[in-house]
Amino acid sequence: MKKEIDLTQVRYIAHLSRLELSPEEEEKFTEQLAKILSYVNKLREVNTENVPPTFHVLPLKNIFRDDKLNLSLSQEEALSNAPKHKYKQFQVPRIIG
Repeated sequence: MKKEIDLTQVRYIAHLSRLELSPEEEEKFTEQLAKILSYVNKLREVNTENVPPTFHVLPLKNIFRDDKLNLSLSQEEALSNAPKHKYKQFQVPRIIG
């Protein structure tokens, strides 16, 4: 599927992107986008049938530690240093009225 990009399409893309381009910029982007699409078309010609998907170029391993069950504070201990608490919950100033 080879398709060339023209000035009309660049103007349409610029309009969708809310960009105001000068005539010089329109010409420049038309050339640049044409080169990009040409390169993508070259990449489509490469045989990748037996190539497994690559998510990372370097091998990665999980760096997270295993979850371990630990003792935690009781509700009373957690609330013991709170400036205010009510109904066994932290009480904070109302921000939205």
